[in-house]
Amino acid sequence: MDVIAWIDDRVRFLDQTRLPQEERYVVTEDYKVVANAIRNLAVRGAPLIGIAAAYGAALAVRKISEDDSLQFVERFSLAAAELESTRPTAVNLSWALQRIRRVVADTEGERLADRVESVLREARAIHDEDRGMCESIADHGVSLLREGSCVLTHCNTGALATGGRGTALGIVHRAWELGKVEHVYIDETRPLMQGSRLTAWELKKLGIPHTLITDGTAAFMMQQGRIDGIMVGADRIAPNGDIANKIGTYGLAVIANAHHVPFFVAAPGSTIDWGIKMGSEIPVEVRRDEEITQMGEQRIAPEGTSTYAPAFDITPNGLISAIITDRGICRAPYVESLRIHRSRAVDGHD
Repeated sequence: MDVIAWIDDRVRFLDQTRLPQEERYVVTEDYKVVANAIRNLAVRGAPLIGIAAAYGAALAVRKISEDDSLQFVERFSLAAAELESTRPTAVNLSWALQRIRRVVADTEGERLADRVESVLREARAIHDEDRGMCESIADHGVSLLREGSCVLTHCNTGALATGGRGTALGIVHRAWELGKVEHVYIDETRPLMQGSRLTAWELKKLGIPHTLITDGTAAFMMQQGRIDGIMVGADRIAPNGDIANKIGTYGLAVIANAHHVPFFVAAPGSTIDWGIKMGSEIPVEVRRDEEITQMGEQRIAPEGTSTYAPAFDITPNGLISAIITDRGICRAPYVESLRIHRSRAVDGHD
């Protein structure tokens, strides 16, 4: 499933706000369209956001018609700033743009056409690397699930959120192929219903048996002993193992801990933010009032109702059974086990 691609000097992406009713692709040569798609969740999922931002930067520099180094840097810097401002929590966004910034700096003095091609080459590399990281995450994570598992997911972490088969849902997909997963339960994931709109759509396409539940049903199912493990993704991981993920993840982890259900997090090493120490330092995006006062165009709360709509919450490391990355399975103490990514991140290749 190619949810994003570079084709004929344009970016083509699937508009996820239209799912599941319509599979509509947008083709654009304007980085602002990409920025708006990220901001409005037409493109979403931490790894995919990073890929889209890199391609957006490539679109921006292709618009320069003169071999002017100053104009090249100014045009790129303006686009990068706009792209980076779209979603503050997912670290893959700034990580990908930082890689592009290094390319811009390293190619100073080269011909315009060569610099433009270098930016595109790096954007494509980010996309290709994420595809490979998804496969590695699946390879490592499948060992954590026993035969006949019933797994619970939250939000969407499959092909719609990445450059490959997915992170947490990628593990589930691989486990299904190997006959280790019997059934998948999907949290609807209020308020934007990424579970019911997106994960259910993906699993239907894959032919994996699944059941949609309300977010509030998960605790009851764990009490009944019907969940063998929980697989979620992460938009940012602190070096101590705290994670930021879709709102509702923290509550799910607390409930899983109370019922002794393994709680697994899957994400590429690029999701680790080495510039912070713990989860409390992660900026949490707060969304518009309408996302919880309305269902589509239908208002479900009285006019003037005060709201608080964080898009993410922070799950402390003590509630996490393991973090699965492209380089292996990390367990507590995470300050030590996550170090396998540190050298690559410093070099800019993670």
